[in-house]
Amino acid sequence: MENINKPLVVITGASSGIGEATARVFSEQGFPLLLIARRLEKLEALNLPNTICKKVDVVEIEEIRSAVKEAEKVYGPADCIINNAGVMLLGDVAVQDPKEWKNMLDVNVLGVLNGMQVVLSDMKDRGRGTIINVSSVAGRKTYGDHAAYCGTKFAVHALTDRAREEAALAGVRMVTIAPGAVETELLGHTTNEDMVKDYEDWKKEIGGVLRSEDIANAIWYAYNQPQGVNVREIVIAATKQEP
Repeated sequence: MENINKPLVVITGASSGIGEATARVFSEQGFPLLLIARRLEKLEALNLPNTICKKVDVVEIEEIRSAVKEAEKVYGPADCIINNAGVMLLGDVAVQDPKEWKNMLDVNVLGVLNGMQVVLSDMKDRGRGTIINVSSVAGRKTYGDHAAYCGTKFAVHALTDRAREEAALAGVRMVTIAPGAVETELLGHTTNEDMVKDYEDWKKEIGGVLRSEDIANAIWYAYNQPQGVNVREIVIAATKQEP
């Protein structure tokens, strides 16, 4: 085990956007990292110190488990996992390809549960740890052409809150981060070009949206509180974003 005085932090979906920005923030604070994504080359290109990069599909729990065990051999027990990996495929339920629903459910819900389970038992045994799940304002209210996506994010809110209650007396914190619109690659997942154009036009109308760094700073704030303080939910959006 390397002699580093801060504990291991695991970040999924770390190859771009919020995950990448969060990795940079925690690295600047001196934390060793396990970065997980499907695009290994982008993780390695970050070139962060004391960092292990692994090509992992969060839908496959054994892939996550193997990566975490490997990193823990080097840096000790994971003190935090940030379940950030997600996909957004906008569409009208009446005509949207059901394969897109399954993709979102697999990554946005099962991927989060997988990440939680891999670390949770050990955290409870140690009496400390933090699980941060990146959801969305679309997990609190619904939006046009977001039905299936909203369903996955409502699920993240619900499962995080219930699991938090079950783990609280063991000293484990759970946090839901609910961003509004953020300038990331997420919109690029949507296959309906008209919906993408409408979304881009709306972003211009409100004068722009949040940066990934804004969300990374919110994640750092929640984690950086004393272990006895659980910031249960942070809802963060551009000032001019009304809904």
